[in-house]
This record gives sequence, structure tokens and C-alpha cells, in this order.
Amino acid sequence: MKDGIDVDLDLHINPAAFNEETKTAAARVLKDAALHVLQVSNTRVPLQEGHLQTSGDTAVDRDEMRAYVSYSQPYAIAQHEELDWKHAPGREAKYLEKALEEEAPAVQAMLAQQLKELFT
Repeated sequence: MKDGIDVDLDLHINPAAFNEETKTAAARVLKDAALHVLQVSNTRVPLQEGHLQTSGDTAVDRDEMRAYVSYSQPYAIAQHEELDWKHAPGREAKYLEKALEEEAPAVQAMLAQQLKELFT
């Protein structure tokens, strides 16, 4: 991502084992997981005017079977990394990283369930 923050959750999905139909379905599942992380992260993004929060986005690389969550504002990295900056209650640095870490079990369970349904 150009000016954003990328956090990678490696789920060890083998894209070579997918045909086009399952690739499309699996990409939808990954998109849902990325959207979940984005929604949680958005509840923690530092707010002043809301531009950072509205710059959040997701993407899926179908060939690699990877999902991405990023924020595109030029100051996104600084807001994410500067631990000493003051934020409104409930808003914090490491907003994306913490959301991913805390939601990883839920995301993995969601992906497992949806992929199980896809392949059964």
C-alpha cells in the first residue's frame, strides 16, 4: 500500500488448489474477514475530522489469496505508530494492529466456517 498501513494475517490457503469458482468464493470470504477487521479498527481510529476513518479500505489478491486492510491518509502511519500522542477516549495508536490481533481468533473461526461451507 502506498501511504497506508498493511497488516497481514497469513491463513495458509493454497491458491493452486482452487478452481475459478472456488477462488471467487474464497476471495469473498477473505473480503468479509478484512471488512470485519476494518470495522473494528474504525472504532479505534483517532478522530479529529474523520478523514482517517473514512480512508480505510480493504482489498483481496485473488492470485495469492491474501486480504489487506489499509488507511490511505498520509498521516495514517504516524497516527498508528506514535504511542505518545493523545487521543479521545476509546481512540488509540496501533488501531489496526490491535484490531487484527484481538480479532484474529474470530476472523479465523469465521473463515474456517465459511470455507467449510464452501467445500462441503
